[in-house]
Amino acid sequence: MTTATAAPRANSPRANSPRPDEPETTEPRQSPPTFLSDPYPALARLRQSAPVSVLHSDGGLRLWIIPRYADVRAALFDRRFAQDVRRAQALADSRVEGVNLGSEITHMLSSDPPDHTRLRRVVQAAFSRKRVEAMRPMIERITLELLDGLDAAAAHHTTTATVDLVRDFAFPLPILVVCELLGFPPEDRDLYRKWSTAIVTQEGDHTAFRQAVQEMGSYVLAIADRRIRRNDRPADLLTELLVARERGELTDDEIVGMVALLLIGGHETTVNLLGTSCLALLRDPGQAAWLRADLTRMPGAVEEFLRYDSPICMATTRFTTEPVDVGGVEIPQDEFVLLSLGAANRDPARFQDPDRLILDRRDAGHLAFGGGIHRCLGALLGKLETEIALTALLARFPRMTLACQERDLRWRNTMMLRGLEALPLTLHR
Repeated sequence: MTTATAAPRANSPRANSPRPDEPETTEPRQSPPTFLSDPYPALARLRQSAPVSVLHSDGGLRLWIIPRYADVRAALFDRRFAQDVRRAQALADSRVEGVNLGSEITHMLSSDPPDHTRLRRVVQAAFSRKRVEAMRPMIERITLELLDGLDAAAAHHTTTATVDLVRDFAFPLPILVVCELLGFPPEDRDLYRKWSTAIVTQEGDHTAFRQAVQEMGSYVLAIADRRIRRNDRPADLLTELLVARERGELTDDEIVGMVALLLIGGHETTVNLLGTSCLALLRDPGQAAWLRADLTRMPGAVEEFLRYDSPICMATTRFTTEPVDVGGVEIPQDEFVLLSLGAANRDPARFQDPDRLILDRRDAGHLAFGGGIHRCLGALLGKLETEIALTALLARFPRMTLACQERDLRWRNTMMLRGLEALPLTLHR
C-alpha cells in the first residue's frame, strides 16, 4: 500500500559524462519497453558495477541510484536522506527546468519530521493489526463478489472464458476496500484509477498530473463539505480526518494529500502485486502446484511474491542533507537519490538464488514496503488483501492459463512501479 510520489521521469535514463568526483555513469542497456517488462538484468548490472550509479532523467536531473540490499536498507533508516517534497522541488528547480516532483500534494510520504510525525499520528491507528484484521470479513465479501462476477462471465462459455485479471479482479478489489475505509462512493472507482495513473505515470508536460491533482482535490473537499452541511459522520476514516481538522491537526490541503495517498497507495501496491503474483505462478507450474496443494501456505508465499517482483521498484525520491558515504562512494549534499527496492530484493548477497521464485523460502527480510519512518503504513492491509484474494482465486479457478503471448503483455509506463496494465487469462471450468 505504498506509492511513489511523482518523480523525475526516468523510464529511459541516459548516460552523461561524469565529473571527476562522480562514479562512472551507468545506464540499463535495454530499450525502455524491455526494461519495463523485465528490469532485473539492468538492475543486476547496476548492482554489480558499483554501490552507487549516476543516471539522468529525461529532464536532465542527476539521480544517484543505490541498488544493493545492505546499502538500501541502511539508507531507508538514515535521516540524511530527506523526503520533504517542497524542499526537493526547490532544489530541482535550481538545477533544471520542467521537473515536477509532485509538490502540489502534501502527505506523509513527501514530508519529514515534525510534519511527517504529525500526519502519520492522525491515521496510524486505522492500520493497526487489530483494525486491519477486523477488515477480513469485508475483504472476503468483496473478493467473493468479484469472483462470482468472473464465474458469471465463464458461465456463458462451455469450457473456458477469457478475462482481464487486472480490470476484473486485481483493480476493483483494493479500490473497493479503500472506498469502504474512507466512505467514498465505489461507483467512482474508475475516476480514482484515472487520477492515480496520471499522478504516478506523469509525462513531460505534467498537464495530466496537475489536472488529476486539481480534480481529486475538488472531489475530496466536496465530499467533506457535504458531510459537514448534513452533519453526517459515519464511522470511517474520512470522518476521522475531518475531526482532526476540527482539532487543528490538519489543513484542507493535508486532508486532500492524505486521501490521495490512501486512494493511490491503497490500491497501487495490491493491484500490481496480484497481477505479478499470478503471472509468476503461470510461469512456474511447479511452484503453483506446491501452493495449490495447501493454500494455508499463502501468507508465506505472499512474502516471497513481494520479494520476487516488488510492486514498488524504486522508492520515493530522496535528497541528501549532507554528504553521505555509501559503500565507499560519497554522495554530495543536495543530490537526488533513488533506492532500488527491486534491485535490493534480488541481491545475491542477501538472498540465495534470488532470481528464482521459492514460495517456501521462509525469509521475510525483503524491503518491498520500505523501512524506517516511511515504512508503508498499509503493509498489513496490503498483505491481507493479497492473501485473501489469491487464496480464493486459486481455489475457485485452479486451472488458469495466459490468454496471450507473454511478450504481448503491457506493463505500467513508470520506472517507480512494477505492474501490469492488463493480464488476460483463460479460466478453465
